[in-house]
Amino acid sequence: MDDLAHGAEPDRALLRQIPRTDQLLADPRLRLAEDRLGRDLVKAAVNRAQGRARAGEITPDRVADAAVGELPATAASLTPVINATGVLVHTNLGRAPLSKAATDALLAAAGTCDVEFDLDSGARSRQRGRGVIEALRRAVPAAGAAGVVNNNAAALVLAATALAGDGREIVISRGELIEIGDRFRLPDLLASTGARLREVGTTNRTTVEDYQQALSQRTGFILKVHPSNYRVEGFTRQAEVTELAALNVTLVHDIGSGLLAPHPLLPGEPDAATSLAQGANLVTASGDKLLGGPQAGILLGDEPLVRTLLRHPLARALRVDKLTLAALEATISGPLPPVARSLTTVTAALSDRAERIAATLTAHDIPARVVDAEAAVGGGGAPGVTLPSVAIALPAELAPALRHGPAVRRGETPAVAGRVAGGALLLDLRSVDPADDERLVTAVLLAAGD
Repeated sequence: MDDLAHGAEPDRALLRQIPRTDQLLADPRLRLAEDRLGRDLVKAAVNRAQGRARAGEITPDRVADAAVGELPATAASLTPVINATGVLVHTNLGRAPLSKAATDALLAAAGTCDVEFDLDSGARSRQRGRGVIEALRRAVPAAGAAGVVNNNAAALVLAATALAGDGREIVISRGELIEIGDRFRLPDLLASTGARLREVGTTNRTTVEDYQQALSQRTGFILKVHPSNYRVEGFTRQAEVTELAALNVTLVHDIGSGLLAPHPLLPGEPDAATSLAQGANLVTASGDKLLGGPQAGILLGDEPLVRTLLRHPLARALRVDKLTLAALEATISGPLPPVARSLTTVTAALSDRAERIAATLTAHDIPARVVDAEAAVGGGGAPGVTLPSVAIALPAELAPALRHGPAVRRGETPAVAGRVAGGALLLDLRSVDPADDERLVTAVLLAAGD
């Protein structure tokens, strides 16, 4: 038996002792798991445990326990991750974490709900997503109307299709023909709608006169895009919203990161309220960045213009589901979401948390020290802006176990993503919700013990 524990080849007698699949599926623990996970996932866990026994990793009498240990935490393959990278809106980690108010609203809407049903009259409601539209209007009073589609790219596609998709021109600065990652390029997106791009100015300098000279009867609208994931510095010039609004042509402003109102810590980041006040006819933005909600594309602007977009046939293909509507409304109307809280947390509070966590880890013989760090907004927002932060420095060799070690695979703890710098693994607390501190400590203890 000791040899089996070291991976020796089992004999045929032992192989015959491995429980059959039907016997294992009859185990009360696995029968109960079928209700939660479904038969296919439970059977796959059983097969993996049987495979370990055939390989000599475990003895036949341990197969049932091993199968239970192989069960996933949920029926989905996505793994919860504590974001300790110091990037508040991390695209690879799903961008903005939802607030409790948003997750509660999402769960409430997960069953049948009145998404298109008027409970008073018993008839179909006249406006789908009325609650989130009203929340957006309250948050941005300058908007005559509001709409929601499935992401900001969809908002731009809808605007380009409805306003210039018949071959009319979109006037845009060469300095704003952006690529935002994964080879996604704005010019390609806009051209796919049938619109024609009329590029003006240069990469570093574009004036209002450049736009004015490009206007003609073929103009569909002027598009101003915030280059939210890079900065151009030095000999630069860009036309302001107020200047472009004075040209009396439909002006669409893609502000990108989703600020609805000015933020004192991000003076260079455009916001919807200011843009509309300065004369933009339509503002588009993301819901899952600085706004802190679910993935969504937000439309705010003149009522006739927004109505034209939402009545276009393409709007049906781009509409969001009831879960997004619920989570977005709760994000706007409810308490501050995690991203907003993380932005404004004072470093003294981060230091206090870091000292407590480091003391706990040190008491368990894990080398841990508190260090100063710099965090970032991320997610294509506030490029070049750094936020003072505090991190816990751990041995770098813990990084793999924290990301995908045995405890993570068993579902005993969420994965933890930090960053390695100066030969140490840094767990930056500005991007970690204080409610996750205990789970963070548990994850480190389990990673060190595996």
